Amino acid sequence: MSSKDCGNHGHKKRRERIRRCCAGLLIFNFILLVTILIIWAILQPSKPRFILQDVTVYNFNNTVPNVFSSSFQVTISSRNPNEKLGIYYDKLDVYATYRAQQITFSTLIPPTYQGHKDVNIWSPFIYGTNVPIAPYNSIALGQDQAAGTVLLLIKIDGRVRWKIGTFITGKYHLYVRCPAFITLGAKTTGIVVGENAVKYQLVQRCKVSV
Repeated sequence: MSSKDCGNHGHKKRRERIRRCCAGLLIFNFILLVTILIIWAILQPSKPRFILQDVTVYNFNNTVPNVFSSSFQVTISSRNPNEKLGIYYDKLDVYATYRAQQITFSTLIPPTYQGHKDVNIWSPFIYGTNVPIAPYNSIALGQDQAAGTVLLLIKIDGRVRWKIGTFITGKYHLYVRCPAFITLGAKTTGIVVGENAVKYQLVQRCKVSV
């Protein structure tokens, strides 16, 4: 056998070993993925449950046409209903909207981990100063104020990950929508809690999408 034949034979052996290693890695990854999917299907993770407990209004000013200023403190609770799954909240932005238009800046809730059956409570401040709003929304807001009831949506947009044992999933989008009925004037159901501050006890269940 020539030296050239020996060299080719050695290259073939190396290629064969590389092929076997790659095939082994592919099979291992496939088995791992199938195992994770089976565990995921058996556990059937449930979405976290959010409740808007109360809203305290510090400022609610629509006196300037097409401009709105507001300041709120909202109390929101989140419950993990899963018995064997934990939840990482990597990013949660809280803000308020009126008729599909954002009227406050976003407030970031610090990242946190929620264990099995745990409950987390957050009380962020959200506000907007001289926020431009659409003329038709400005008119509608004035009409709602005159009628004594304004419907706002407290929204949370963020990212979550699920923890199953030592395995942590990738990030998923989290969307939370909490209706907040603010009553004004003679119809108000709020409680005065300080100078120019009115607190509304709502205990309103929120819509959650993941």
